[in-house]
Amino acid sequence: MEASAYLGDLGGLSEHRRLIMLDLRGTGDSAIPADPDSYRCARMVPDIAALQDHLGLDRSDIMAHSAGANLALLFATHHQQRVNKLALIAPSGRAVDLESDRAMRHEIVRLRHNEPWFATAAAAFERIAADQATEGDWDAVAPFFYGRWDATAQAHAAAGEKWTNEAAGRVFFAEGSFDQNALRVALAAFASPVLVLAGELDLQRPPRIEAEFAALFPAGRFVVQPGAGHYPWLDNANWFVSAVNAFLDDGR
Repeated sequence: MEASAYLGDLGGLSEHRRLIMLDLRGTGDSAIPADPDSYRCARMVPDIAALQDHLGLDRSDIMAHSAGANLALLFATHHQQRVNKLALIAPSGRAVDLESDRAMRHEIVRLRHNEPWFATAAAAFERIAADQATEGDWDAVAPFFYGRWDATAQAHAAAGEKWTNEAAGRVFFAEGSFDQNALRVALAAFASPVLVLAGELDLQRPPRIEAEFAALFPAGRFVVQPGAGHYPWLDNANWFVSAVNAFLDDGR
């Protein structure tokens, strides 16, 4: 539900790779569809194939972040012949019924106890977890999504509203969007190399759940970026770019 602008150049990855950034329907420079149901994840799978066709690409590496990983999984299992390698960055596992639980998230919260913003953010997190959130609590927990709550992270968080299409977000994961069991079976037969990169401090997608995610793939590779949150390219660009490049270059 976010314009691709939130990815920036992925920490300088564009200096090493040709990055083709896709604004999904209703985000960034892409039009708002007449049919809101077309925001559903599965209905956007043909858009990726159409973009490859438009660019004359028979195959490409596919990278996806967070919720976008669900779309990448559907595309990869429907069009495996068009995927070289699959890089999943802090991926959501909604499509395969892999969600972090409260205990996992509390482990991450406790790791940040020395941060100057911790008391306010932790109190907001507890209210959100108890479904008692106040209006400002989502802003208060923002530091938990970054490895460093510095000027770069604060600017990125502040820009989120202008990048986001809430209507798209509500439909993307609509009930019936995924056949989770069938997708797990398909992933077990997915032979292409897959990278699952987790942030050590990612509150949304803690490393423990991402390790389970990586284990779904026969050729899955799991790495944890030290000190990183949900946007690892912002926390340590050099580490992130090196890890992704190493994966993409391996075997070539």
